[in-house]
Amino acid sequence: MIASEAAPFAKTGGLADVLAGLPRALGRLGHQVTVFVPRYRGAPAGEPVAEFAVSLSGRTLAARFDRHPVADGVGAVLVDCPALYDREGLYGIGNEDYPDNAFRFAFLAKASLEFAGRMFERVDVVHAHDWQAGLAPVYLKKQFAQHPVLGGVPTVLTIHNLAYQGLFPADVLPTLDLAWDLFSVDALEFWGKISFLKAGVNFSTVLTTVSPGYAKEIQTHEYGFGFDGIVRRRSADLVGILNGIDVDEWNPMSDAALPAPFGPNKLAGKRLAKKQVLQSFGMATDQAGMKRPLVGLVSRLVDQKGFDLLSSVLPDLLQQHAGYVLLGNGDPNYEQEWAAAARSHPEQVGARIGFDEPLAHLIEAGADIFLMPSRFEPCGLNQMYSLRYGTVPVVRATGGLDDTVENYRPRSGAGTGFKFKACTGPALLRALGCALQVYQDPVRWQAIQRAGMRLDHSWDASARKYVKVYRRGVVRAAVGARAARA
Repeated sequence: MIASEAAPFAKTGGLADVLAGLPRALGRLGHQVTVFVPRYRGAPAGEPVAEFAVSLSGRTLAARFDRHPVADGVGAVLVDCPALYDREGLYGIGNEDYPDNAFRFAFLAKASLEFAGRMFERVDVVHAHDWQAGLAPVYLKKQFAQHPVLGGVPTVLTIHNLAYQGLFPADVLPTLDLAWDLFSVDALEFWGKISFLKAGVNFSTVLTTVSPGYAKEIQTHEYGFGFDGIVRRRSADLVGILNGIDVDEWNPMSDAALPAPFGPNKLAGKRLAKKQVLQSFGMATDQAGMKRPLVGLVSRLVDQKGFDLLSSVLPDLLQQHAGYVLLGNGDPNYEQEWAAAARSHPEQVGARIGFDEPLAHLIEAGADIFLMPSRFEPCGLNQMYSLRYGTVPVVRATGGLDDTVENYRPRSGAGTGFKFKACTGPALLRALGCALQVYQDPVRWQAIQRAGMRLDHSWDASARKYVKVYRRGVVRAAVGARAARA
């Protein structure tokens, strides 16, 4: 696997969690997995296992490769090239990307493949993740086609978020060891630029994305970000596989961030978590404070996560009989808005700008409702954490949110949360209002909680689906090789 981040070595978002959870689950199934990721500033040094020069169009840089054992059958190799990766941020500083990101991540793909070709006896599949690894399938076909280890190896590209496409000026193409004939609509060209993501889509054997719903959505104009036609062209090779969660890290029965353990048959500890959340935000923990439903939000504060919808109805939210606790950062306007709401309504709103992992766990456990009004959500993890912790999700029916939350049906009492389809503030208010109404009936509410807590969103189920994709790729590569020989 090749990726730009993987926990615990580097993390800015859910991609790193996938590169931590999926390889371990594959290892438990008996597979051998090596994850390649840059060694960014602050990442620990591992066991040096190789050092050699890597060249791209005449520019040669020395790379050291440090191996870290991860789990049975699973290791990580950190590509150490200080000139490219020993920097303040992973991708840039603030909202400004590094101007040489095209070279940085082309180097990652090339160096990872060269290491595999030198150090491994064989490779069954190369699994590239997102645009940063999008050139790996191209290099395999164009530069390693006759390699004794890598020649003919199938590739899988996983699209974690289609909104990020790795776009660069066309004139960087020759600096990446790629010929100008790849600057075409069938290869890397995208509206006069080159796209690393398009490279991966066009040259990979099989494509996956992180939920079945998102696999359908990215083929539409609304969610395709201009790539919908490109993806539709490969629709027969596209598979949606829901991300999993780390059920050891996110386990209310053993979570060290909680004041007491709890589970579907023993919910008392959840009330203690709620009290601790309220205390953490300086909110009342008297009988009235504990009785009032508590809505949690742990998120990046950006439009994608629906914070523009929240802004449009924030005064109405404050009229609801509910408390709100927010943890996250992002757009300064939203940070200021929620900080101001916490100052003006301290008894009802708590806001912590930034990120705090133990507090995130505590909010997932202590809130009664978790709100995720995302405009689009390829998979989403927080709704799955919420389900596991008995915190009923209220979500917009998009992507992985729609796949993982079953809308509550009053007649049968079935369901694990509340969903709304229209991307509007009033639709959000109606869904939250329904949840707050059902919350007043403890018997019905606990049935919803327990239904969600009994779901299995572990990585093991998802890993088995990935194995089927890998085998499909191997078969296709073998068929292609036989056809070429014929």
